[in-house]
Amino acid sequence: MKPIMLTLFLGAWAASGQNISIEDYEPKSTLVVPQHQVERAKYPFIDVHNHQRGSRPELVDDLVKAMDALNMRIMVNLSGGYGERLKANIAALKRRYPDRFVVFANIDFTSIDEPGYGTRAARQLEQDVGSGAQGLKIFKNFGMDLKDGKGQRIRVDDPRFDPVFEMCARLKIPVLIHTGEPRALFDPMDRYNERWLELKLYPGRGRPPDRYPAFDALMAEQHNLFARHPKTTFIDAHLGWYGNDLGKLGRLLDKLPNVYTEVSAVVEELGRQPRFARQWFERYQDRVMFGKDTWRPAEYRTYFRIFETADEYFEHDRKYHGMWSVYGLDLSEEVLEKLYFRNALRVIPGLSTTGFRTGR
Repeated sequence: MKPIMLTLFLGAWAASGQNISIEDYEPKSTLVVPQHQVERAKYPFIDVHNHQRGSRPELVDDLVKAMDALNMRIMVNLSGGYGERLKANIAALKRRYPDRFVVFANIDFTSIDEPGYGTRAARQLEQDVGSGAQGLKIFKNFGMDLKDGKGQRIRVDDPRFDPVFEMCARLKIPVLIHTGEPRALFDPMDRYNERWLELKLYPGRGRPPDRYPAFDALMAEQHNLFARHPKTTFIDAHLGWYGNDLGKLGRLLDKLPNVYTEVSAVVEELGRQPRFARQWFERYQDRVMFGKDTWRPAEYRTYFRIFETADEYFEHDRKYHGMWSVYGLDLSEEVLEKLYFRNALRVIPGLSTTGFRTGR
């Protein structure tokens, strides 16, 4: 073959995709099955896991319009802060829409090494609830990155925080807690890791053992915290990172009646096991709430489709969360209502029941 022809051939071969990398590979299924796009939730719902910052009135107006389009009746903003910042966030969201938003407070970690820290933090939380907070959110830095003045990692079950959780029990407010990350992000980045692509594209998401505690150690600390405070209601974020092992999550819920969970950022785990996940939701229907986490309105439709339809083999929104297609669970009306709003109405104090079916 002449050099010029060889060059043209190699160029055409490369252009045909023969030299693409695995990071670029995005196969499109040729499977043709019935499709049911769900633009709006079947019932008004409460999103118990969202993040918003205090905003200008016109931006809050736009937010409420987007919520209405999805049939979201109440949004829980977990990024409330504490003290004056909390007051400002509550005012920004609830001044003109008092029944559409709930704001959770966060822990003040100031002066954590000083004597009496836990009592002071609990007192601050009590003040924040007096200012309008309806729950406490604990972020994932707690247990993984947060350190004391000596540079020692602060465990999830650190007894210094016992007064805070005791205050939550006394005030009857829930604690929505995010501990750790998916197990695969702690595992070696090898050919067996099903989230290899995510770690390749976003290497900063890895949790290597020289910098972080092991996944099972973090979960044990969290579960010990739950058990030590049986009068405190906990909402274990992201299915407790056991969406890939619902049997283990079920055993945790069986053991600890003060623990609930929510589905934010893990629906792709549910969608790859539709039959077992549906059975699991039937059994634990009183313990699971709806959550989304990142405010991306278009992605809610995937959640609705997974929970409300029996569609087969469709794509989810975050390919790096799992290189698989998903299926609908086709939840029953009773389970869907509990997931969307009934459980949250029962667990989070002070929610407005306007717009919800409360007869059953």
